[in-house]
Amino acid sequence: MPRSRRRGDAAREHAEAICRALRQARPAGLHMPQLTRATELTCGQARSGLAMMRDIITTKGWSPVIYTRADGYQFTVDPDELEAYETARVHVLLTEVRRLITGTIAPHAAVDPQDKRVRHIVAQLNSVESTLDLIA
Repeated sequence: MPRSRRRGDAAREHAEAICRALRQARPAGLHMPQLTRATELTCGQARSGLAMMRDIITTKGWSPVIYTRADGYQFTVDPDELEAYETARVHVLLTEVRRLITGTIAPHAAVDPQDKRVRHIVAQLNSVESTLDLIA
């Protein structure tokens, strides 16, 4: 199971509370202020609960969770909504990888072109970039 940013029983309880709130709100979603009010969690607790929820969602058998600006967080099994969300997330990750390469790794490689570790990182990140580009 992937590791959450916030681990522990509290995060699991927050994830359960978020799940209950999102199920009650269906088919609509909840934006963060609505989610914190519905669960009586702080914003930080809600974020750690969302992170934990993404870690345990498959093992619990819950539907996928997506976020849209229009509807907020929501459970969905609609293939079109899932594809749109996944594509948007891949674009975000692709942008982050490209910025990491161009803003940090490439300048480091230019300063020390003989560094084996940096060359390896460049090769791996270029591979990740190509894969994400194909998915997007």
